[in-house]
Amino acid sequence: MATADVTVMGAGVFGLSVAYACARKGAVVRVIDPHGVASGSSGGLVGALAPHVPENWNDKKAFQFESLIMAEAFWRDVADLSGVDVGYARSGRLQPLADARAVDLARARAQTADALWQGKAQWEVIPSGQAGWMPPSPTGLVVHDTLSALIHPRRATRALADAVIALGGEVLADGDQQGKVVWATGWPGMQEIGGNGVKGQAALLRFDAAGQPQLFADSLHIIPHGDGTVAIGSTSEREFDDPFSNDAALDDVLERAMLAFPILHGAEVLERWAGVRPRSKSRAPVLGAHPTRAGHYIANGGFKIGFGMAPKVGAVMANLVLDGDDQIPEGFRA
Repeated sequence: MATADVTVMGAGVFGLSVAYACARKGAVVRVIDPHGVASGSSGGLVGALAPHVPENWNDKKAFQFESLIMAEAFWRDVADLSGVDVGYARSGRLQPLADARAVDLARARAQTADALWQGKAQWEVIPSGQAGWMPPSPTGLVVHDTLSALIHPRRATRALADAVIALGGEVLADGDQQGKVVWATGWPGMQEIGGNGVKGQAALLRFDAAGQPQLFADSLHIIPHGDGTVAIGSTSEREFDDPFSNDAALDDVLERAMLAFPILHGAEVLERWAGVRPRSKSRAPVLGAHPTRAGHYIANGGFKIGFGMAPKVGAVMANLVLDGDDQIPEGFRA
């Protein structure tokens, strides 16, 4: 391969999205990760591409909205280039409403969504129904939004790597940094600049609800993947001894999931997963000039929203690195 124009350090979803966007603009790209593709939090199970609530609008929510709208075309192109089904589906989300206050708040958000989501998606309050995949709700009402999507995290990240290679790039375990350098090294990279890592544990069940909306209640994401499995997650652990171990915290998640969604009761647990997600002090992604590596760039901090943010992160970072076109929101700068 010719000398790289851009080297991306890190083969998670942020790093590979930046590499992919640069390659689509004609750059020669090299990705380096000694641990391999999707070895960190991008190799998880859940894959919820869920929006922030449509209120108190800010740069972070607007950025995420634009990225979620971009996602369908982005992941379709990645799948076409790589030949891998990434499991993307914009199938929406259902959230039970616990009491009258929650109903009033949800209806107020439906009105703001009409304006903020530009007619490209809906947030509505609907009857919950009594059977099937529809979650039980104390009020008989649920929020249904059509912006939420889901994806298979591991397959999607590996498909991004294959797409980079299909565009003439390379993904290596080791190598020289060539050209402009972007650091997307997840949790360890966040620690270098004053951020931290938050451990998450999740589980994968054998239960076929393919094509159904994802569910959200009691801070749990229930994600019906298209391969006949359902992912459940996750914990948020600021303090931990072993980043990759499963323990009683995951048992609690599973118990709560069965209580909130009885339809899952008795489903076989196929896999338990644990990993650490990179979190900045502001919880927003950290993009742009690297704060401690002069002349380098950073794309990190996709805490809980990495896959949803990835299409837009790749685009704005490619514009900055290759063209000097700085579209980074002020709140995202290191």
